[in-house]
Amino acid sequence: MLLKDKIAVVYGAGGAIGGAVARAFAEEGASVFLAGRSLHSLQIVANDITGAGGVARVTRVDALNQSEIDGHLDRIVQHAGKVDISFNAIGIRRDLQGTPLTKMTQEDFMTPILTGVKTHFLTSTAAAKHMIKQNSGVIITLSASSSALSGRDRTYHLTGGFATACAAIEEYTRSLAGELGSKSIRVVSLRSEAIQETWKPDIPEVKAYLEEGTALGRLPTLKEVADTAVFIASDRASAITGAIINVTCGSIMD
Repeated sequence: MLLKDKIAVVYGAGGAIGGAVARAFAEEGASVFLAGRSLHSLQIVANDITGAGGVARVTRVDALNQSEIDGHLDRIVQHAGKVDISFNAIGIRRDLQGTPLTKMTQEDFMTPILTGVKTHFLTSTAAAKHMIKQNSGVIITLSASSSALSGRDRTYHLTGGFATACAAIEEYTRSLAGELGSKSIRVVSLRSEAIQETWKPDIPEVKAYLEEGTALGRLPTLKEVADTAVFIASDRASAITGAIINVTCGSIMD
């Protein structure tokens, strides 16, 4: 098992991406602490994990509230003795896309940016404070292909503040990795293309457009994103930090 005896905390674990990553972490041997706002959604994921023989604990945590984040991590460390992995899959208001910037309100533009950067800053620095003491750890942030779209795609997609938020998260990842590297703490960002399994409703014409823009002619799956997160969190990726891991099926090449 790639993550045997690891202690992982997953924020937004009740969502599609967070839930998939939490299940994958547990399948590879990690004890997973599931954090989010909806206890019902978190419990569904926890039941899946424990039903498969894994270890999961559920806590309602607002990942935009520093005291709740700090208190939750303190309790994890008191209980488990450490925290090895921090993964943030909090949604950053992708729903506010679709309006030209010249017609968008300041609030709708800024909301994804402020939400995305704030939650990643709070959760990652809180985890880092514990990881510094143990001189080890992996922090994984979540971005999307919107951070590096081609001109064709920027014309097609009206991303609002979402693309700016993703770009900011990626740059923040690099900065934090630079600061924490000497403490043997790795910081990596996962950049995914749109995942069809997360769409409600399915929009065939958008799916066709996105697939045609990838080198593989398809979109990544939840399992592929989760498996990549497992690898990055594992010791097999011990030389990787400050990197933006491209899980876009070739829609972005850099």
